[in-house]
Amino acid sequence: MTMKAPSPDAISTIMANPSPDTTADMPEIVVQILDLTPKGSSRYMFTANDGKKKLKAILPSQLTPQVISGEIQNLGLIRILDYSLNDIPSKSEKYLIVTKCETVSPALEMEFKSGVKSEETGILLKPKQEIEINSEVKRESSGNGIMLKPKQEMVTKSAAQIIHEQHGNMVPPARMAMTRRVHPLVSLNPYQGSWMIKVRVTNKGTMRTYRNARGEGCVFNVELTDEDGTQIQATMFNEAARKFYDKFQLGKVYYISKGTLKVANKQFKTVQNDYEMTLNENSEVEEASNEAAFVPETKFNFVPIEMLGPYVNGKELVDVIGVVQSVSPTMSIRRKSNNENIPKRDITIADESKKTVVVSLWNDLATNVGQELLDIADQSPVVAIKSVKVGDFQGLSLSALSRSMVVVNPDTPEANKLKSWYDSEGKGSPMASVGTGMSPSTRSGGRSMYSDRVFLSHITDNPSLGEDKPAFFSIRGYISSIKPDQTMWYRACKTCNKKVTEAIGSGYWCEGCQKNDEECSLRYILVVRVSDASGEAYISAFNEEAESIIGCSADELDKLRSQLGEENSYEMKLKEATWVPHLFRISVSQNEYNNEKRQRLTVRAVAPVDFAAESKFLLEEISKMKAS
Repeated sequence: MTMKAPSPDAISTIMANPSPDTTADMPEIVVQILDLTPKGSSRYMFTANDGKKKLKAILPSQLTPQVISGEIQNLGLIRILDYSLNDIPSKSEKYLIVTKCETVSPALEMEFKSGVKSEETGILLKPKQEIEINSEVKRESSGNGIMLKPKQEMVTKSAAQIIHEQHGNMVPPARMAMTRRVHPLVSLNPYQGSWMIKVRVTNKGTMRTYRNARGEGCVFNVELTDEDGTQIQATMFNEAARKFYDKFQLGKVYYISKGTLKVANKQFKTVQNDYEMTLNENSEVEEASNEAAFVPETKFNFVPIEMLGPYVNGKELVDVIGVVQSVSPTMSIRRKSNNENIPKRDITIADESKKTVVVSLWNDLATNVGQELLDIADQSPVVAIKSVKVGDFQGLSLSALSRSMVVVNPDTPEANKLKSWYDSEGKGSPMASVGTGMSPSTRSGGRSMYSDRVFLSHITDNPSLGEDKPAFFSIRGYISSIKPDQTMWYRACKTCNKKVTEAIGSGYWCEGCQKNDEECSLRYILVVRVSDASGEAYISAFNEEAESIIGCSADELDKLRSQLGEENSYEMKLKEATWVPHLFRISVSQNEYNNEKRQRLTVRAVAPVDFAAESKFLLEEISKMKAS
């Protein structure tokens, strides 16, 4: 059996062609991976080895799953299908950026070495190798003498002259395409020199003005997608913004070059890319109007429903996939900014975690795709939704944006697997809202009950907290009292959870769904007094959190209140819920009442005290106090 080995002179092939044209036939390039190590949180570095020479190399973030799964291994072999060779300013050597590869072999027993010793300079001389002297003569040995012959005269042309002669009559986009290799977006990084991309504008922002210490200016950005479905955000300021704002048209394809890249600010990025692009007034943007356009491949990066907690109220958008459980009728929502009525439709989806989440569709998505889903809701379709925002309405919910994309019954492995699970098992399994039973760390946006821990006095003694935006804290306290005569729940629509009113005749009318139902459900709107060692405060708790505090649903508590007898089971249930220690994650905001601003404390997550974890936390706090 022939042992698998790297391609002979693979490194030399790469060095000789630093930016290959992938449309042409590339030679076989198989290298061995050495010293595979993580670089940051999303990339891996390694040394490419062909047995003679070695070269530092980087695997970009889209290949990280193959490393984590073990498909790409240290000492293993990979076939490089696309790459670029870049200079890094802070490094003296070149780095190989592998943008596309396939696994040839798992880990070999040891580092592969050929019989020829590698030179530090990367130059290997073979016996009797012919050497050309850079002069007008060529030396040849003949017997004991040396004969010098005139070297053939050569006429040289610059690269610019050749390009001009070959492509002088082409239209600008075609000339750009022919004179430079089109790079896939996934291969771009801040250390590259010149590059050119071919992309479609898939989202265009509005021109915005700003003012800072350096003066006033304007800015706008676009989202660009290449043929592989990779996205990047490009931003333009001032002169560049004014130059390219009308140039960029939504849906059109462009050649772009002479831009710069930097590491993306995770707080503001709207696409899945490690980098973001900046175009200035010297950047080149040409529409690919005389060429066949392409439709970008839609790539999803699905987040399981039970893992959505850390994204709550964040700027990062997520992709989700799920089986449709229910679809609401179209509702009309009045927009606060301009009093315009816009259509809205809520769909509830579930996945293999047996968790459900509500996704709000707006405008055309609500009327078109939403209606399609309503028509086939009884068939339990699968939907893949790209770029949705995670909010904290009713604990956790999703909202589509103008850039969101909804694909019904996509033909993908993830969709097929999900549909198979639902048909065989999920259809008969009980489902729970993603907010029910979720751990405190995920319910509070990735912040645990031991983050930002304060006493109640820290909040009540600072009346300005939550003035600009809600502030979040964690506390440990007791429910010291629950008033039994307060309004503890409201009648809610079973479809959208909005408040219903008694209909004329019988049943309940939902203004949101615009329909009449025979039954409704009760949902908590509870106010409790919470106490700790520093003081006390009144805190609002809604349905899921209130159920954890009371220990039963609002419907069950209503039945207890309606029971007759000497022993008041209703008040006993409330009494049992008091003086029980809890960990709370709460938000602090400002409400205006009788022209006076007041703090409003709302429970966002509640959990019983884990005394082992609590003891560990207190010991850590004591250690910090001693150290200070």
